[in-house]
Amino acid sequence: MQQRFYKTAVMVAHDLAATAAAVVLTFLFRFQGGMLAERLHALPLLLPPFLVFAGLVYGRFRLYRTKWRFASLQDLAGIVRAASVLALALLVTDWVLVSSDLYGFYFFGKIAILLYWVLQIFFLGGARLAFRYLKDTRSRQSSARAATVPTLLLGRGADIDVLIRAIEAGSVKKLAPRGILSPRADERGQFMRGVPVLGGFPDLEQVVADLAARGEPVRRLVAAPSALAPEAAPDDLLVRARRLGLPLARVAGLGEGAQGPQLAPLEIEDLLLRPTVAIDRTRLEAFLTGRRVVVTGGGGSIGSEICLRAVAFGAAAVLVLDSSEPALHGILSHPAILAAEAEVTRVLADIRDRERTHQVIADFRPDYVLHAAALKQVPYLERDWQEGIKTNVFGSINVAEAAVAAGARALVMISTDKAIEPVSQLGVTKRFAEMVAQALDAEQSVRPEHRTRLIAVRFGNVLGSAGSVVPVFKAQIARGGPVTVTHPDMVRYFMTVREACDLVLTAASHADGEARAAADSARAAADSARAAVYVLKMGQPVRIAELAERMIRLAGFEPGAEIEIAYTGARPGERLNEILFAREEPRVTLPGIDGVMAARPVFADKARLDTWVAQLRGAVAAGDRAAADSVFEAAVPHFRERKAQRAGPIPATGDGITEEAPLAGATPAIG
Repeated sequence: MQQRFYKTAVMVAHDLAATAAAVVLTFLFRFQGGMLAERLHALPLLLPPFLVFAGLVYGRFRLYRTKWRFASLQDLAGIVRAASVLALALLVTDWVLVSSDLYGFYFFGKIAILLYWVLQIFFLGGARLAFRYLKDTRSRQSSARAATVPTLLLGRGADIDVLIRAIEAGSVKKLAPRGILSPRADERGQFMRGVPVLGGFPDLEQVVADLAARGEPVRRLVAAPSALAPEAAPDDLLVRARRLGLPLARVAGLGEGAQGPQLAPLEIEDLLLRPTVAIDRTRLEAFLTGRRVVVTGGGGSIGSEICLRAVAFGAAAVLVLDSSEPALHGILSHPAILAAEAEVTRVLADIRDRERTHQVIADFRPDYVLHAAALKQVPYLERDWQEGIKTNVFGSINVAEAAVAAGARALVMISTDKAIEPVSQLGVTKRFAEMVAQALDAEQSVRPEHRTRLIAVRFGNVLGSAGSVVPVFKAQIARGGPVTVTHPDMVRYFMTVREACDLVLTAASHADGEARAAADSARAAADSARAAVYVLKMGQPVRIAELAERMIRLAGFEPGAEIEIAYTGARPGERLNEILFAREEPRVTLPGIDGVMAARPVFADKARLDTWVAQLRGAVAAGDRAAADSVFEAAVPHFRERKAQRAGPIPATGDGITEEAPLAGATPAIG
């Protein structure tokens, strides 16, 4: 803090000195003889109040919010505006001084004021730009000395410019760019920050050979996001890179709220995705900045990413709650968490423990609770059904009631597409937990004082999450096969962990924003006021068999000839495709929010739910699965319809996840 104050004081002193110099030089350049002497004589009277005024103007235009090391055109625009205000002030002063009671003539004059304006911009802006130039030059020289890996950069100019700046600044280390390949023909032959654009993606082999002939052999390829877009044929790019024996890395962090561009190995799953939904970063920053957030299951694949996104979007404090020591250690050791300005703490606790859960959440006093803790592997929960009820039902009730008791603004329950017309223990336990949350939300809605919003967010298969089908296929391909697919007609949706978490936060911002405002106004009957089930748009479905074939080809093998695909049959609790809205759930439109849909909740009253919960506790204590199933059949009618079919593949009914999808929604073949 003291160092920052010192640097700000130095900047203020420089700017005031530059202002005084601009005024004095204006007089020296514009006037001579007696006219100059008269003005210099009056200078001690006029200059001090003008400098005070100038300091206030500079502060108003935020000239001290940006470090000189990162001075930009936006800062220069602020300098121009500030100098214009000061020049206008001099013009007004001139009109006052022309009064016969004072000087009776123009003290400055229009030409002198124009000259002052130019000098003021030059002194303020020039110093900042010169400082940045010196810093950039030093950084480029330092990065050039440290650069040891001759690299070819792949992507469009805008992405490449950010990447080269990161290399020059030292945030991306050891790369020595030797050339650029761009998919845009109009960029070929140009230079980007001194690095030549040598051709397009089809020229990869030729460019690598030419550079090797010139004594600059390429040792790495780095692909910007634009190089991995579907229209850039990234599959072909990966195969050709492997033929050349060159490692291909991707640039992560561009526009994703990370600290800056970072390099990561290009994985096969990076090429399996649809175009991601554009996230409204401004909305999420406004939603989370300065807030206190609890993430249950914060060490898991979904929970840990929610923690990272909460930190990236400005949360003041994040409490990571998990029952696994290794999971807690993993997320608390993440570089983004270690470098975060937010206060990130952890607590080892099990959400099944009601008293402990209430105490932890009450002590933290959260604004938002993101409930990601769950047991979610379908085959395991079919066998160990009691554990699913203890965690997914009783644990969720503990978290929801604790959030309400602590006065949190909202609780977000991470649910699943398996919760609709459920055929598995995972699906029915998550659906029951949704109903409890919805009943609590309805109970809260009648409170005139501050109330907690409780919502559920459903989505399907997330790449990189525990149990996803993609890493299973990768491991099977690495062993030489076979790749096992449960059924040739199995269909699933895919999205990244980061996109799923950003959309979860977007849904939460709507629940605590537009939906709360509508409920608190005269428009309480509006659809959005009653939305308590949010569903992420997962795009177009993917046939698992086709996914397996594509992954085999991306690994450099031929499906069927070199690596076999074996069909093992659907397992208990699986169906061929999934849906995310029940037939009786009325849909709700969310104007201005992309990537998220919603529905009005359908649930039983709180008294009936309390009775069912008590019966479930008795069934679990007695180890009576039939009694537990009877409760679920009463609470979730579609579960009764599906119960007899759980041993085989079950086609979905009802409508799909999105209007454009020809097939119903889906989840991964694994878990």
